[in-house]
Amino acid sequence: MRQLLSAARQMQAVAIGWQVYDVARQTRSVEESALMLGFVGLAMFAPVFFLSLLGGQAADRLDRKLILIVTNLIRVACAIALAISPFQSGPVTLVIVFSAATFLGVTHAFSPAASSALMARIVPRDDMRQAIAWNSLGFQVAAIGGPAVGGLLYIIGPSTVYLVSAVMLVVATVVIATARTPKHEKLEGHRGLSMVIEGLRYVRDNKVVLGAISLDLVVVLFGGVTALLPVFARDVLHTDTVGLGLLRTAPAIGAGLIAFLLAVRPLTRRIGIWMLGAIGVYGVAMIGFALSEVLILSMIALAVTGAADMISVFIRQSIIQLATPIGMRGRVSAVEFIFISASNELGEFESGVAARFMGPIGAVLLGGGMALVTAAAWFRLFPQLAKTDALDQIDEEPAKPSA
Repeated sequence: MRQLLSAARQMQAVAIGWQVYDVARQTRSVEESALMLGFVGLAMFAPVFFLSLLGGQAADRLDRKLILIVTNLIRVACAIALAISPFQSGPVTLVIVFSAATFLGVTHAFSPAASSALMARIVPRDDMRQAIAWNSLGFQVAAIGGPAVGGLLYIIGPSTVYLVSAVMLVVATVVIATARTPKHEKLEGHRGLSMVIEGLRYVRDNKVVLGAISLDLVVVLFGGVTALLPVFARDVLHTDTVGLGLLRTAPAIGAGLIAFLLAVRPLTRRIGIWMLGAIGVYGVAMIGFALSEVLILSMIALAVTGAADMISVFIRQSIIQLATPIGMRGRVSAVEFIFISASNELGEFESGVAARFMGPIGAVLLGGGMALVTAAAWFRLFPQLAKTDALDQIDEEPAKPSA
């Protein structure tokens, strides 16, 4: 189910990026069009920022399976609206795309926490590391195929991409609706606001968890390049939608290879050093991508960023799943997802703004440099994370009661 959702989302991302950039370039400069791509990321991030804590509370209080079904149906409606958008005038097209992006942001505020919390109920603790690795591998396989298929289908037209993704979303909804899942256990004696505060307080007090998720926030906030790929594809590398699909696929190829290795042989020692070292490699590879003018070299650089990011993601998810009490995983996952969305969607906005004033190449060079600085800074800011040795030594820390 998650793989279908991932593939559909990746296909939509390729189509949305190229469609918005293509419409914007009809009347705007490269830098101004790049800024429009940044606003798409902002439209998706705003609902996540304002609603994710509510989504985490919902995941701990409501039926997680029902949450996933409802959010998937909203995604189907958004895909249908996007399929209609190319038949409208340029300004109307942008209104539809930005509206759909906002509603997709609403679904992202609720579904990740529900999905993560449900996984903790299904998978035994001893099998969690392998489950995270295999799940990540499936995600990356979808991320490899999704952009490539999306780029090819875009040749026919963006509506084709959106309609195919809608069908995939319907299938995913049917799968989750018919799957056998544990009966939801309601939390008793908890009030909404106190639950939210308790989740925030837990993340604040657990320095290993806070260090792991804030690292992703800072690095991808400044070092992400996804929003600018249409700019690099069209005006730097001088390729088409197929080339754009390949660029979006490249990080997933690197991540998929590492996910397979982690599934077969998970990291067991010096995980803090591995995580911070991976961020350093990510920064160097991002600088290489910014300086490349050849498609294959750009793809290699992006594949390295994907591989490095996969190491960081595996360690972060393992820490959160193993160190967080089951009754709080929805709320902690929601806090994590705010950080992740801030680094992804808000990072796309930052990329667009930086590209507006520094140019696309300058924006990516800035991001690569920030990743290197952050990796070095986290050794001092979060020494507990840097000194973390084995995942098996991470125990669930009991939640402190709310005042």
